[in-house]
Amino acid sequence: MVSKLDLYKIFCKVGKSESFSKAAKDLYMTQPAVSQAIMQLERELDTRLFIRTPKGVSLTNEGSLLFEYANSAINLIHVGEEKILEFKNLTTGELKIGVGDTISRYFLLPYLEAFHNRYPNIKFNIVNGTTLELCTILKSGGVDIAVCNFPIDDPTLELRPCIDIQDTFVYGERFKKILAKPLSLHELVKLPLIFLESKSNSRRYVEDFMISKGIKISPEFELGSHDLLLEFAKINLGIACVTREFSKEYLTEGLLHEVQLIEEIPKRSIGVCFLKSVPLSRASTKFVEIVENKNN
Repeated sequence: MVSKLDLYKIFCKVGKSESFSKAAKDLYMTQPAVSQAIMQLERELDTRLFIRTPKGVSLTNEGSLLFEYANSAINLIHVGEEKILEFKNLTTGELKIGVGDTISRYFLLPYLEAFHNRYPNIKFNIVNGTTLELCTILKSGGVDIAVCNFPIDDPTLELRPCIDIQDTFVYGERFKKILAKPLSLHELVKLPLIFLESKSNSRRYVEDFMISKGIKISPEFELGSHDLLLEFAKINLGIACVTREFSKEYLTEGLLHEVQLIEEIPKRSIGVCFLKSVPLSRASTKFVEIVENKNN
């Protein structure tokens, strides 16, 4: 008799492939056996999970809801099995890290290098996304740890701040005369502003601070990467809100200049986060130790 776990594994495979025959091939089962398993699960749940068509199958609304939970659960089971194997030794295995492009480039690379030099047989799987996206992926078992912009308000996650960073504003030559003296935030928002897109955690942090001061922003440009912020500011399209620590090259070479604010935005952090409810694998533990030790 097929176990309930096996039924859900078959269900998820069919849901991903949208085909009984493809799922059967991937699972080394016969197509009738896959079809029987899905029918058994539908009987037990008293719910239709798939719509059958001549071209294959598609999930019903109920099926889509179940798939979201079942797929996350199976991913977490696989993560658990991998962690058991990795715990034995660090001569083989994989470390799945969620990180945004900017943090990866300006913060994470030295730690990846240090870890790789120490444990060369551990493979990296780097998943890119915004902080919000990475937290969702982390909770579904898609990555072991995430390196994100803080603050994060999620009680299910363990947060380990690593470095403090400063949000600031930069500008090109065209604005040099206007911005020669210190400026208040109220004066700043009258100028053309360039921000990251609204779903960015960095953008939300700065915007929330400005709202707390009674200031509403209306950017001229909303961009998807920190590097684009710098480039747009360099060609004088506006005043860009950037991270000071990630803009040093542009500032030291004189390509951009920093706005002297009367009141600085409070510092925030970049750090490592992981699920409180799931023990870290040995590889993840060692990686977090390397990051924390290098910043102490």
